[in-house]
Amino acid sequence: MASEELAQKLQRRLQLEESGAAVEDEAAVGTAGRGEEASGDEAERSCLTASAGAELSAKLCRRQDINEGAAQPRRAAVFNPYTEFKEFSRRQIKDMERMFRLYDSGRDGYIDLMELKLMMEKLGAPQTHLGLKNMIKEVDEDFDGKLSFREFLLIFHKAAAGELEEDSGLLTLAKLSEIDVSIEGVKGAKNFFEAKVQALSSASKFEAEIKAEQDERKREEEERKHRRAAFRELKSAFTQ
Repeated sequence: MASEELAQKLQRRLQLEESGAAVEDEAAVGTAGRGEEASGDEAERSCLTASAGAELSAKLCRRQDINEGAAQPRRAAVFNPYTEFKEFSRRQIKDMERMFRLYDSGRDGYIDLMELKLMMEKLGAPQTHLGLKNMIKEVDEDFDGKLSFREFLLIFHKAAAGELEEDSGLLTLAKLSEIDVSIEGVKGAKNFFEAKVQALSSASKFEAEIKAEQDERKREEEERKHRRAAFRELKSAFTQ
């Protein structure tokens, strides 16, 4: 009887120990799973942080290169001028394209500062070096220091939308550019010629100022010549 009772107790003790070991194993597995999950989340966060950091670093480097003038221009995406600039007719865009190609003497698809200088001189509204740089800067979206055809069209877009200042060189360019006024009708032709007369008046005023400066320099030079001649006469009188 005693031996039977002892056997039952030993069997029950063994069952309890096995049950406890199973619980510990299950807990250990759960802890390991949570640890792996946490490690995975941490690794994912690290990857995202590294990716965001690299992107920000690339943008900052690009901005620094632009500020230092060392940035390489990004290749512009192909665009359709007829769908992007719907306010212009196909004939007008063709006229603008012909004008762009006329002054793109380098045949590289851009109008650089010297080509823009020549254009403004041909239009009768010469600009200073700083004025030309400011003209380009107003529409230079890719910071390459020259005008693509799309940026050239932006000049006329901004002019038509009233987004250019009255004293802007770009507005003068847009007003002096030849267009087919028959497409615009009588009212458009009238407005065009009024704008052109006003722009020509501004150009004439600019030329008058240049001529006045030239005349002033000539007058000063003549005065210097007279002073030098008078000094030579006085000197020769003393040496005799």
